Amino acid sequence: MSGFVRQQQDIEYSPVGAADGLEKGVLVDADSGADVALRRFTLVAGGSVPEHTNAVEHEQYVLDGEYVVGIDDTEHSVAPGDTVHIPAGTVHWYRNEGDREAAFLCAVPAGDDTIRLLG
Repeated sequence: MSGFVRQQQDIEYSPVGAADGLEKGVLVDADSGADVALRRFTLVAGGSVPEHTNAVEHEQYVLDGEYVVGIDDTEHSVAPGDTVHIPAGTVHWYRNEGDREAAFLCAVPAGDDTIRLLG
């Protein structure tokens, strides 16, 4: 497959089922011919994502807003420019306590990203 450019207006966002106020847009994935999936997430003010694990590691870059990410038993407040690493199988969750939407990029290896909800 050859290289490509995907324009911002062409990215479709959809709600993430188990979360409250989280939407995902797939920027690049295996269907695009990439070895990495790059997604953009938005989390509304007051939104949250329950505790869960993923089959693959996550690298995240905060674009906008501030929110709390829990990794194992530790809470971290993150803001634009911060980077988050979540190893495969690690319990994590998100909570936007602010009054504005937050956004972040998330890169994972392309392929099976099985999610297991906890609780």
